[in-house]
Amino acid sequence: MLLVKDLMETVISQRRSQTFYQAFPKVELHRHLEGSLRLSTLVELGRAHGLNIPTSMRGLTSLVQVNEHEPLNFTNFLSKFNTLRLFFRSPEVIQRVTREAIVDAAADKVRYMELRFMPVALSQVEGFPLSEVIDWVIKATRTAEEENGIKTRLIVGVNRHEPQQAEDVIQLAMDRVSSGSIVAVDLAGNEAEFSAQPFVGMFREAHQTGLHVTVHAGEWGGAANVSEAIQHLGAERIGHGVRVMEDDNVVRLAQERDIPFEVCITSNYQSGVVPALNAHPLPRMIEAGINTTINTDNPSISRITLGNEYQIVCEDLGIPQQVFYERLIAAAHAAFLPQAERDTLVQSLREEIESMGC
Repeated sequence: MLLVKDLMETVISQRRSQTFYQAFPKVELHRHLEGSLRLSTLVELGRAHGLNIPTSMRGLTSLVQVNEHEPLNFTNFLSKFNTLRLFFRSPEVIQRVTREAIVDAAADKVRYMELRFMPVALSQVEGFPLSEVIDWVIKATRTAEEENGIKTRLIVGVNRHEPQQAEDVIQLAMDRVSSGSIVAVDLAGNEAEFSAQPFVGMFREAHQTGLHVTVHAGEWGGAANVSEAIQHLGAERIGHGVRVMEDDNVVRLAQERDIPFEVCITSNYQSGVVPALNAHPLPRMIEAGINTTINTDNPSISRITLGNEYQIVCEDLGIPQQVFYERLIAAAHAAFLPQAERDTLVQSLREEIESMGC
């Protein structure tokens, strides 16, 4: 693999425009449905359902998006979801926001996406049966991917602070492995205050039934959480994982296992994991031989697209174009797809990149 230090001299002197990165083909492995809702849709739904929240763009944005002059920490970041959970008032709403998330990804030239969602979060306000919520998301996903030409698979997520509900959710995901839409389970939430230990048995069982495993770790907790995710929960990919660099032993573990890391740069800054965008450890992770990929996390909350993240990687973090291309292809190789489908995705990306003269 080409190292950043060997290629820094190849960085183009003139910055590429956002238009260039917008047009670039993309792979998204880490995007939360609940953090992908259009602000205009939220305003419309707030008015339609008479929600006791501001129903103007300006009034609502401070509740559901990270804004200037707000504290950049995980408490503020997670607080956005408290408001977002209020909007899931009907099957039609859940299916609509699922479709819109896929439409928006397609407009950003995402060719393959794994969209993760929390059935508990979508069901909570109205008490919808978890099984029905999952089926609504599957149905909307199938329709949207066919209409927009973007292959989309689903990751069912559970929160660290909700182990009792998690058992039911994971069982429902296992029951739907044959659907072809659900490909993995994910553990998310506040890793600084809640242990992953209650989920070890659940995730092992899920993997045995054919589901892949990804785990949020090394974001708001230290490198030890990355090690735990890999060695005890059977994580095949790590969500975020940027604090892996705090422990050389865990870095070696990630290298030896070739674990893909789903890195989300703007999110890491907004949630206080890194003090500044230009201080993000992605370049050091690449230098260390960690298998990194580039993702959005919650594009609506962060007010970004994957194109924005690609631009930050190349123009602000100084990652050379060739290394950037490698990380994009690495994301395709890390997709939770059958080998033949991964190979097809990789080939199509290579051809599209070459057609752009890159």
